[in-house]
Amino acid sequence: MESSNDESQAHQILDHHNKTRESNLVNLVALICISFILVSYYYKSDSLMASSIIFKQLFDQASATYSYLLAEKASRQAVFIDTVYEQHKRDLSLLRELDLELLACLETHCHADHVTGAWLLKHTTDCKIMASEHSGIELLDKSLSSRSNVPFGNQALTVIETPGHTNGCISFVTNDKLMVFTGDSLLIRGCGRTDFQEGSAKQLYHSIKDDLFALPDDCIVYPAHDYSGRTASTIGEEKALNPRIGGQANENDFVGYLENMQLPHPKKLDIAVPANIKAGRPNNEQLPKQPDWGPVTISYSGVTEISPQWVASHMNKVHILDVRTTIETGEEQTRIRSAQLIPINELRDRINEIPKDKPVMTICRSGKRSVLAANILREMGWKKVANVSGGLLRWYDEGLSTIY
Repeated sequence: MESSNDESQAHQILDHHNKTRESNLVNLVALICISFILVSYYYKSDSLMASSIIFKQLFDQASATYSYLLAEKASRQAVFIDTVYEQHKRDLSLLRELDLELLACLETHCHADHVTGAWLLKHTTDCKIMASEHSGIELLDKSLSSRSNVPFGNQALTVIETPGHTNGCISFVTNDKLMVFTGDSLLIRGCGRTDFQEGSAKQLYHSIKDDLFALPDDCIVYPAHDYSGRTASTIGEEKALNPRIGGQANENDFVGYLENMQLPHPKKLDIAVPANIKAGRPNNEQLPKQPDWGPVTISYSGVTEISPQWVASHMNKVHILDVRTTIETGEEQTRIRSAQLIPINELRDRINEIPKDKPVMTICRSGKRSVLAANILREMGWKKVANVSGGLLRWYDEGLSTIY
């Protein structure tokens, strides 16, 4: 009798194990199917976006600013996010090369570290300028608020109000929530500062935690700045890994971090904010004239600059003027081949030694005093003049040719 009971119990245990295995197998198959459906969905979404959207991430090295161009392929309608004044020629050239109709320049906030190119693009493409109704920007064609839609073709961006860095910060998210443009609110492994322009660390905490972190984990984060060469992140990464607000960080942790950073004010604060209140409109309301002899950029302050790479590849077509002092060239004898050496303090007295048959490229150690040299040459009648951006320091960094 005991043997029969043991056999019965053994059969029951075996049946239970078999049913459990079958159940686990069914669950595994279901999980695989669900995963396949999700992967297919996101792959399809990515493919649809890739097939219908033109997307360009552009960078301004001087201010470490990212600008973003989005356009629908079918209609060729486009929007530009966070443009930079000095990059106007680049941005306009890209629009023309891609045959795009720019509908709007979008500002994530009133920037303090660079001057926007919005006014310039408005007057060269007839686009609209849009930003938050709380941004303080005066020359808006349309004020944006939470849930505002910015259409371009069959696509659109939706506004999320994300104040804290400034009172008027907004982010833009695509309709499929695969991409979000966060301005200075959420950065890659960081966030915007909150110690000026009506900033609030508490407000920024809730903007990120309650609104941006509510987006899907695989939503790609595109910030307005990065200073370490990073281009993008995801909401999931920042929720887990952002050292200021990720993981288990609470409001007190976040506020305490930001309020004790003690950062210096942005170098262009006194220039950028007043200019950006006017959407980048120059005081004379004139579009900068673009020279036809080289790919120069004209800064908001009117400085005409050119890249060292272009100068190095056109040495036979330009005249290089090195304005370092005698003491400097005595201590550091490295110089650019064929460069004429005239110290900045001697320039006015020796002005007639400089030829006029070629464009003159002024240069010094850092590219600062050579701006003055370029201005002196213009005052004295030289028409084709540009300052070599970044000076000899950038020339060395880019590995361009020198002699000793």
